[in-house]
Amino acid sequence: MEWNPETLQFLSQCFLNTLSPTHDPRRRAEEALSEAATRPNYGLAVLRLVAEPSVDDQIRQSAAVNFKNHLKAHWAIQPNDPTQIAVPDPEKEQIKALIVTLMVNASPKIQAQLSEALTIIGKHDFPKAWPTLLPELVVTLDKLSQANDYVSVNGVLATINSLFKKFRYQFKTNELLLDLKYCLDNFAKPLLQVFKRTAGFIDQAVGSGSANASLLKGYIESQRLCCRIFYSLNFMELPEFFEDHMDEWMIEFKKYLTVKYSALEDSGSDGLALVDELRAAVCENISLYMEKEEETFQKYLSGFVEAVWGLLVVASNSSSRERLTVTAIKFLTTVSTSVHHTLFARDDILQQICQSVVIPNVMLRDEDEELFDELQNPAANWKHKDCAIYLVVSLATKKAGGSSVSTDLVDVESFFGSVIVPELRSQDVDGFPMLKAGALKFFTMFRNQISKPVALALLPDVVRFLGSESNVVHSYAASCIEKLFLVKDEGGRARYSATDVSPFLLVLMTNLFSALQKPESEENQYVMKCIMRVLGVANVSHEVALPCINGLATVLNRDPSIISAFETSLLPSLQLILSRDVSEFFPYAFQLLAQLVDLNRSPLPGNYMEIFAILLMPESWKKSANVPALVRLLQAFLRKAPHELNQQGRLSSVLGIFNTLVSSPSTDEQGFYVLNTVIENLGYDVIHPYISHIWVALFKRLQYNRTVKFIKSLVIFMSLFLVKHGPEKLVGSMNAVQPDVFHTILEQFWIPNLKLITGSTELKLTSVASTRLICESVSPLDPKLWGKMLDSIVTLISRPEEDRVEEEPEVPDFGETVGYNATYVRLYNAGRKEDDPLPEINDPKQFLVASLANLSTRSPGTYPRIITENLEPANQAALFQLCSSYNLTIV
Repeated sequence: MEWNPETLQFLSQCFLNTLSPTHDPRRRAEEALSEAATRPNYGLAVLRLVAEPSVDDQIRQSAAVNFKNHLKAHWAIQPNDPTQIAVPDPEKEQIKALIVTLMVNASPKIQAQLSEALTIIGKHDFPKAWPTLLPELVVTLDKLSQANDYVSVNGVLATINSLFKKFRYQFKTNELLLDLKYCLDNFAKPLLQVFKRTAGFIDQAVGSGSANASLLKGYIESQRLCCRIFYSLNFMELPEFFEDHMDEWMIEFKKYLTVKYSALEDSGSDGLALVDELRAAVCENISLYMEKEEETFQKYLSGFVEAVWGLLVVASNSSSRERLTVTAIKFLTTVSTSVHHTLFARDDILQQICQSVVIPNVMLRDEDEELFDELQNPAANWKHKDCAIYLVVSLATKKAGGSSVSTDLVDVESFFGSVIVPELRSQDVDGFPMLKAGALKFFTMFRNQISKPVALALLPDVVRFLGSESNVVHSYAASCIEKLFLVKDEGGRARYSATDVSPFLLVLMTNLFSALQKPESEENQYVMKCIMRVLGVANVSHEVALPCINGLATVLNRDPSIISAFETSLLPSLQLILSRDVSEFFPYAFQLLAQLVDLNRSPLPGNYMEIFAILLMPESWKKSANVPALVRLLQAFLRKAPHELNQQGRLSSVLGIFNTLVSSPSTDEQGFYVLNTVIENLGYDVIHPYISHIWVALFKRLQYNRTVKFIKSLVIFMSLFLVKHGPEKLVGSMNAVQPDVFHTILEQFWIPNLKLITGSTELKLTSVASTRLICESVSPLDPKLWGKMLDSIVTLISRPEEDRVEEEPEVPDFGETVGYNATYVRLYNAGRKEDDPLPEINDPKQFLVASLANLSTRSPGTYPRIITENLEPANQAALFQLCSSYNLTIV
């Protein structure tokens, strides 16, 4: 696409028409732009349009957004993908030569889009394929800050901040360390210069009395961005330049925690929020130094503790300053758990913390109260009672391996009897709903400690609360009942049986279905889960069946003949939901379809395979609320129709779904469910052509956006791959994508995160796979890595979960229950018990010891030395105890 007046006119008209409120011209313009985007130099032409001053601002802004999205889709594409068209290299070089200057000179809205576009390029090309970028940004930044042009300064700093964020979350490799050194060599000094220059501008404005909100806004935002860049550059380790200039940084940091910038802070909530964002960034920086460079940071510590404490006492009283409060508390917590905890040892300080921070933050504010319906004539002390309940619930700790919680704050039985029971016995289900919700939450959390006779005596009262008009109260009541029926006594025996439920089953089911008729609870996920739980526990008589059937008919618009033939009448009802696009019931429909697939024998009937074809269409996966249920249905098809999967391109479609799911933190766990099911049910010869693409997708996510949940899922997947196909295929397939990448993944992710695995099936799978890796590999690991892996295995299988994993209390979140929010709710009766991939192994501890004993006989004397050098003393003792228990020896 050549740049000439005709191109300018064509693109201008297209972008103008994309803003049209009329459908047809907008659609034609979008189609024309999509076609044009396939031609060389399209991105360059759009960028020139953005820079053209004679074109209307709205058109240029629309073009800037299109330019950014074009780069996102076409700058870097997947290898060997014929459906994608990459930006040609000559065009890339011209874009890179223009974009910095155009960004700096653009209006703020266009500047923001170009900054994002530059970041997209930098994510792939910086620094190796774009060595001129950082020097150009440094020169530009210096000129702009000297000219006091802080709109543009902040645009440049925002871009640099985005480019440097990778140093916070990518795993440490030699390549990344080289990139970090390059950035430090070229930007550590300029960063300090612009930071100090801006600090001087702020001091001058405040000192002369000329400071105003507009002027200070640019300066404060600049300092915030400098602080975020500081955080990125210091995240891995303390660079020498920053250590040499620590005084200069810390003096300014402390100033921003102690000085009030009245001209900005008193100008409105936005002004205060901006200053608080700077203060929060400072708190994160000093927390980082406290965690990583405690000895070097020690001389500044007492001053910062005093400054942060003074800030926290004021900020924690306002709900609008929560981010600052959280970062301040994080810093003080880090100090309090270090060798400097004596700074908090005085009784008066602990009293101040409780009075000034803890209690004000758990006490209900007026805005909290307004979230509920009107409260008529509240008793004088109900807020204090709610605060007490909240404190006990908040300070409870969850025991590993189950849902039981405990607290040393109060005697649970006494507190329950004196505070909670009177609220549950109250006949007014609509009075003081926040207090009722707190009481139900307490009952739910401490359900294991409440004796069965007491709980059964109170259950009819909880059932009454299903009739509360408050969406939150009847949701908590449903969740309480559902969780109560999950309680198990020692030996795994369910505490509550059908006999316990039968006396009030009719009123319970009636109230549950009535709750689904209340405004804003028509699709209440907690009520639906409770219905399925109760039906799984109770013996449903004819007397109870009628309201259940009527309720289901109302909810799902089913024919009452549903009970005559399960499959023949349920399937059409579910198809009716899908055909009428009743989206709020899709998650339930997909799960019930999955149950029907599970109940069938292979080969599946033709009507099911038609559903399978619909399931593989990308349109089916666009709504995130459908994804978990769709994955459940897809898993059922993969298990029942593995042979059909390798026909008509179905496996490619399934792996395309996996790729989409695993790329997002919100759906990656579902993506692994799909992938694990493929690995479990298909032979290596079938998946071999696709395995490199699978690893590329996983490595990309690991590099750019990893989370602890993702890493744990990756360890489980690699373990499943290994036990199904052997260690050599696992290592070989990974290293075929990138030489020696398996060694990096093993050292930096598998070994450190193995101890975080929970769940009996997952623990057995990962421990056995890890054992096979160190005991059965043809190419043995180096001794140190072998020892570290064994150390992690022993930690996993010998220590209780509470010593390995921190867990949050299991309390339902009703923050978004008001109004329909298409969230996924698992129907337990429509669930499926997961298969054990290693049914032949009963005891992973015995498997470890036996494997080690067998391995050691091939090289006597070698492994005891490696164990002594690499295992923690506690793990050496645990391993010795295991050997003794199974009467085996490592020689």
